[in-house]
Amino acid sequence: MDAELEAVRALAALLPPKQARYVVECWDIGEQEAALDRLVTTLAEAEIALDGDERAQLAVTAEAWGVREAITPTLRRCLSRDGGGVRLIDDSEPLVSAGLEGLVVVPWITCTRCSQTLSRAHLREPWGDLSYEPVHYVLGPARLFGPESVWDAFTALHTCPTTPSP
Repeated sequence: MDAELEAVRALAALLPPKQARYVVECWDIGEQEAALDRLVTTLAEAEIALDGDERAQLAVTAEAWGVREAITPTLRRCLSRDGGGVRLIDDSEPLVSAGLEGLVVVPWITCTRCSQTLSRAHLREPWGDLSYEPVHYVLGPARLFGPESVWDAFTALHTCPTTPSP
């Protein structure tokens, strides 16, 4: 079972059985984008609270399927609860990184144990917006992952070797 399917099934399990079944069936027939939309919408409507890991898993899965921007407003409406080793960073001002010439770095997910950050590095389009897809995922100041490696980058962040303080 891949990381995306595992995350979707675990999050769908938070839903009432009928809605959970709908989400998993959508995913299984190849309608991943619809499954993600229904999952996030139902979580928000049912007022099911998410911890930092669950919220980040949704964001990473949506990023992998190209619907992160579409589901983010609904994901923001989901209730929060304590817990998780990572947390999403609210949209903040992108940074022009000296180490990544020509790219704009957008902080995205941070580790609650070591404060390391996973960011998206985008090109600036001629009309001023950032590229739809990132060129790289950046972990910390120097570790780069390719545009197809969002789950590898997230796993590297999430498996931080630092143990939480008591």
